[in-house]
Amino acid sequence: MTERSVNRPARPPRRRFLGVLATAGALTLTSLIGTTGQRAAADVPAAAAYPYPGHVTGDIGVHDPSFVKRPDGSYLVAHTGDNITLKTSTDRTAFRNAGAAFPGGAPWTTTYTAGGRNLWAPDLSYQNGRYYMYYSASTFGSNRSGIFLATSPSGNAGTWTNHGLVIESRQSDDFNAIDPHLVVDDRGRWWLSFGSFWSGIKMIQIDPSTGKRTGTALHSLAGRGGGAIEAPTIVKRGAYYYLYVSFDLCCRGAASTYRVMVGRSTSVTGPYHDRNGVPMTSGGGTEVLAGQGSVHGPGHQDVFTDTDSDILAYHYYADSGASLLGINWLAYDSAGWPYVH
Repeated sequence: MTERSVNRPARPPRRRFLGVLATAGALTLTSLIGTTGQRAAADVPAAAAYPYPGHVTGDIGVHDPSFVKRPDGSYLVAHTGDNITLKTSTDRTAFRNAGAAFPGGAPWTTTYTAGGRNLWAPDLSYQNGRYYMYYSASTFGSNRSGIFLATSPSGNAGTWTNHGLVIESRQSDDFNAIDPHLVVDDRGRWWLSFGSFWSGIKMIQIDPSTGKRTGTALHSLAGRGGGAIEAPTIVKRGAYYYLYVSFDLCCRGAASTYRVMVGRSTSVTGPYHDRNGVPMTSGGGTEVLAGQGSVHGPGHQDVFTDTDSDILAYHYYADSGASLLGINWLAYDSAGWPYVH
């Protein structure tokens, strides 16, 4: 565990407006980094120079956020909360509460939650005219966990239909079935990555016709020998699949040490390596974002493409311990490695 994100001295935040209407800001950034959206690897900032989260307003208390852009251009966000909490935004800047995915409860999950209503780490996507949401049920520190699937025609509260268990883990397993993320590869195949601590990040193949697991293969993507790694996100950019994960510890308020790491591979199932060539299955990972000043433990990231930029969304902890939404632009240096700006 590293405490560097906690012990760094505070400094005045440098907030930037990140709404999709901020064309002036986007033009300024283009003039700084060039029209390709890239810069030399040597110019990528050290942790102490990471940008602060962009300006967001309204109901921004989130944990483990996942974004999807709707056909009308607005945004739907799902995050950890009782019966999965939803938020909406028209401009990626102002957010409002939109209720719960399952306002009547989710009794099918209570085997894994010890009767609790708090459901974790949803993953939203829009596939074939429907909203898909994979989400986890567990209790803190346990790998008696399950990942479930629900779909909705609109994404709105109360419209989600439960389709049941996708994969579970038991105490005898060496993995933890939480923190799902769906990726569709270049061949149209569906894959679900997931994992937390234990032997690390895993992947299974999904049948697009059902949204459920197909086959028995369990791929290992990343691990730290039982150490703190979780929250995978996989996106394809150019020739590479990029695997983002969170290292270290969340859920400790301002003492949290979460940080966002990345590796890449030419195959969706790996092997993934960091910038220095270290396999992510051997603890490798290149840091993308870490805490500084009044921003503590940024992590459980989501990455998606918007009209103005690729976007890194995540939660972080304020000095008060509150968990808040963070958003930054994401670009790629001349070697093809991502950085926030």
